[in-house]
Amino acid sequence: MSQQNEYKHIETFAIHGSMKESQPENSPIVPGIEMSTIYEHRKNGHLEGDLKYTRLQNPNRIQLENVLCGLEKGAEAAAFSSGIAAINAVFQTLEHGDHVLLPSDVYFGTRKLMWEFANRWGLEVEFIDMTDVNRLEQACKPNTKMIWVETPSNPQMLITDLEAVVELAKTKNLVVAVDNTWPTPFNLNPLSFGVDLVIHSTTKYLGGHSDLLGGAVIARESGALMDRVRSVQVVQGGVPSPFDAWMLCRSIRSFPYRMRAHNENALDVAHFLSTLPGIEQVYFPGLASHPGHAIAKRQMRHFGGMISFLVEGDQQLATRIVSNTKIIQAATSLGGIESIWEHRKSSEGPLSETPENLIRLSVGLEHVEDLKEDIEQAVKQALTTR
Repeated sequence: MSQQNEYKHIETFAIHGSMKESQPENSPIVPGIEMSTIYEHRKNGHLEGDLKYTRLQNPNRIQLENVLCGLEKGAEAAAFSSGIAAINAVFQTLEHGDHVLLPSDVYFGTRKLMWEFANRWGLEVEFIDMTDVNRLEQACKPNTKMIWVETPSNPQMLITDLEAVVELAKTKNLVVAVDNTWPTPFNLNPLSFGVDLVIHSTTKYLGGHSDLLGGAVIARESGALMDRVRSVQVVQGGVPSPFDAWMLCRSIRSFPYRMRAHNENALDVAHFLSTLPGIEQVYFPGLASHPGHAIAKRQMRHFGGMISFLVEGDQQLATRIVSNTKIIQAATSLGGIESIWEHRKSSEGPLSETPENLIRLSVGLEHVEDLKEDIEQAVKQALTTR
């Protein structure tokens, strides 16, 4: 599926990877949107490989899956209607009675999915400290089948050693699945470490403009595991529309250059926050003070656009800070060109295990000095009114 071998650099592939492999003379530079839900097969009947029904396959989705596959250096990709639909598909590859290990700090949507559906699916789920490989090994059982990883984790930015996890998984024949939404393939390619599946909420950095919903699963190898993912995709029908697939291909063309700016701005803001009065702790793997910095530096090319930090106070102080900005907007989600932040525990709800004084910041593409000035005035204003 992937066309990655044709291009040496991600910037070139992001632009050209969703194009058709062979373009006739005088073709449009930008591929069109194929809206038809059905395809004619009157003359010879439906043949293997023919387009039939758009839930099963669509030209725009094929283009999207090609470019996603190449970005992650995988063998096959399946696009979904949302990130949680992609996550759902991976867990549905498991069998009744299987045991799954997940990080204790993990995207709340993944945690909620497990809370509400694991028992219905007959899965045994355990949340553990994924930064401790010895603890991970001790948690493995005879019925353990999958290790789910986030690195950095959401929202506390914990770092997991992918090489060590894969080495352990191989000795026990376990599937390793990594949610790579936060690092993105610009900064990290988990499949290169031997990971089996990579998952994305393409709503975030790959979409990049806070205006489309999508998800994806990319496999290191084609075969039975990815066949099960594909079965969930087409039989249960959680697929993106042709327009959403087209929009995402369009966004991906600028993704590498957007990601450069996210990386640069976040590193600058993280250093700034580390010196700002009123900030108790900054979680960002690009800081030398981060406990996972050495591992992150070894396995990531850059450190991403996400920062979490604790304020020196309680939930009320954190929410005041979030409401005091002029540029940074208070909203859930991440990865857009605009900077947004939130008091994460409020967004997750009463069952949240996130510290009450944590703010999660998605650093956008505004000028970094404007962002720092906005953060500083918001913190100062909140501290003077408490």
